[in-house]
Order: sequence, then structure tokens, then C-alpha cells
Amino acid sequence: MRRAVLTAVALAGALALAGCGTGSDSGSSRAELSVSSSYMPQPVSADMAAGFLTITNQGGAKDELTSVTSDVADQVTMHSTVGGAMEEKTSFAVPAHGQLVFKSGGNHLMFEKLKHRPEQGQKVTLKLTFAKSGPLTVEMPVESATYNPSTGH
Repeated sequence: MRRAVLTAVALAGALALAGCGTGSDSGSSRAELSVSSSYMPQPVSADMAAGFLTITNQGGAKDELTSVTSDVADQVTMHSTVGGAMEEKTSFAVPAHGQLVFKSGGNHLMFEKLKHRPEQGQKVTLKLTFAKSGPLTVEMPVESATYNPSTGH
């Protein structure tokens, strides 16, 4: 009888442990966002500038960039360029285990109604807001108007 009880207890314990996760997939059910390759070409206009960056998601869940604000402009809008036509967007998907790239000739940010004209060597602060993740603050360097980064942005 004692052997049967011990076997039952051991079996119950094994079944309980089998239901426990190992934690090896922790974090995979959420987005893990970071920003790289950000820059603003020095604006040639006194009231408008463009901005480029890459948002990388190393997590297992997609997210969505829903807005961008900056201390240097009254408004920052998001645009896509397809076939030479620029179209304003209200959001951009950030795929799980993927990237959202803003680059010259493609997706880009437009800083409108500049409060002052940023100059090469300065940095502008951006706040990126996402549908699910917390906001990210980015210090975007201002480069020369003809800057062509090695990353291809």
C-alpha cells in the first residue's frame, strides 16, 4: 500500500511539473523595440525637415508605430513613398522579429512647422509612440544636407 501511495505521489508531482513552462520563450509574446541609424539631414527649408531611422523588433509580437513628436517641430508626420508618390500614414506596422525602416526615397518622417532650423552637429529629440509598447525617446543627430549613410538609409 505504501509503495502505491509513493508511486501516486511521484506521478502527481511529475504531472504537475510537466505543466510548468521552462521560461525559454519568455519575452517572445511581446515586442522588444530599439532604434538605430537615426539622422536628420540639415534642413534646406526654414520650416520643414526630413528624418530617417530604423526600428528593430526582436520580440515575438508585432507592434505599431502610431505617432511621433519632437521638440523641434509643431508636427511630425509619417509618410511612405511608393512609385514616386508620397502618402501620409497614420501608423506603420513593426513586424515581430523584423524591422521598420525609414530611409530616403521610402518611408520617412516629416518635421513640419519647425520651431528653429536644426544645424549639422546638433541633436533633435523624438518621442516614438506605439500601440502596445511604451514610448521610445530618440536623440537624432543632424547631419549635412548631402549625408549618405553607409547603412543605405
